[in-house]
Amino acid sequence: MKTKIIKISTLLFVSTAFVGCDYFDYVENKAKRINNYERVSLTLSKENRKLQADISRLEFEIQSLKSRNSYLELKLEEKKKKTNRTIASVGPSMPSNNLVKFDVYKWTPEQMLSTAEKEFERKNFEKSAQFFHSMALNFRGSKLIDDKFYFQAGVAAYESGKHDKWTIYHMEKLVKNYPTSKFYRGAKLWMAMTHLKQGHKGKFFTTVEEFRRKYKNTKEWDILKGHYEEIVQKYKQN
Repeated sequence: MKTKIIKISTLLFVSTAFVGCDYFDYVENKAKRINNYERVSLTLSKENRKLQADISRLEFEIQSLKSRNSYLELKLEEKKKKTNRTIASVGPSMPSNNLVKFDVYKWTPEQMLSTAEKEFERKNFEKSAQFFHSMALNFRGSKLIDDKFYFQAGVAAYESGKHDKWTIYHMEKLVKNYPTSKFYRGAKLWMAMTHLKQGHKGKFFTTVEEFRRKYKNTKEWDILKGHYEEIVQKYKQN
């Protein structure tokens, strides 16, 4: 019996020893795996922080590019508007049948104005219109260009039957720059007649309504009223 007890104790001791060795190996491997996980985790965490920093930087660059793009679009739009204003301020160019030939004869402002007025009196409106318009293009800012100049230039252009754009250009200059001129209402009238001639009845009726409210007791209103009533009658018949 005693011998049997000793054998069992020995077996337990040996088994415990083996179990202990396996356990420590397990624990050691477990620790190694944990340490490895931690290293990987730290590496990933570091890489994640770097990626987050890169994302933030890229987002900032994208926003900067958007702002830059918006700024450039704004500047481009301003440049277009400025270019359009510059082109509009120059006015329509001379026709192919240029009777002035300014580059050849190098007229002075006085010579051009004298010729324009003489041809106007002779009712040679094509030549008169060309000299008026060429002078307006080549001598902008001249003291000879005043409200009377713009009015005659506009009327000559209208009566020529060929230069409606010139009429609008000169009359608009008069209306804008000389609001107290004695030619002011006349300029409005000729613009309205030009719009009617071009088929822009909306613009024509706008001027008619302005005259009806403000200038009903004027010769200009009598002229416009006649054309207005004629148009209304045509609409009624249709």
